[in-house]
Amino acid sequence: MTDTYLHHEDHIESSDLLKDIVIGMSDGLTVPFALAAGLSGAVDSTSVIVIAGIAEIAAGSIAMGLGGFLAGQTEQDHYNSELKKEYWEVDNIPQKEQEEVRIFFRELGLSSEVQEKAVIELTRDKDVWVKFMMKHELGLDEPDPKRAGKSAFNIGISYALGGLVPLSPYFFIADSIEALKVSVGITLVCLFIFGYFKSKLTGVNPLTGGLKVMLIGASAAAAAFIIAKLIEG
Repeated sequence: MTDTYLHHEDHIESSDLLKDIVIGMSDGLTVPFALAAGLSGAVDSTSVIVIAGIAEIAAGSIAMGLGGFLAGQTEQDHYNSELKKEYWEVDNIPQKEQEEVRIFFRELGLSSEVQEKAVIELTRDKDVWVKFMMKHELGLDEPDPKRAGKSAFNIGISYALGGLVPLSPYFFIADSIEALKVSVGITLVCLFIFGYFKSKLTGVNPLTGGLKVMLIGASAAAAAFIIAKLIEG
């Protein structure tokens, strides 16, 4: 029983980590890529693009991390609010709550006799009872109290790492158009690989998913480059 429980918790943590990485990396690869492409269409010096790119990555990492923190905090606050309500209902309208437990076991196909025994046994401990109601009535699992901070860190770091990929050629190549060509090649490959594995994890066709993510990134960069050229002209 203990091993199964621990495995379940590890699975949840892994799922949360992957979700954070996907959120941070997808934007990190796309937004700085589009920014660098747009600036490449307007300026010749890569130093300007590097400075702007680093500033965008820093701002984007903070913004995305803060968004992840707020989302995690909201999840925790929502759980605590519903938990308080469930304790109130168990204390003040126990008959109604017992009937909801009884209905749950009835829908599982248990006999009336077994239903009654299960209700009596489950509602003997108020904490166990409330936890059961949170899980099976509301569909809520207790969130990790450290989830908000972890999410902020994971998303922020993923964004920064993703953002450095399209920006990296500009550190070594002086001509902005030449740097853009290298950036396009590297970033499109990374976007395809990212989309491939993301789709594989979510059950979508990996090849289709990889191509879709790659085309979205390419479209964003192309649009930024064309708009910058039009404005410059």
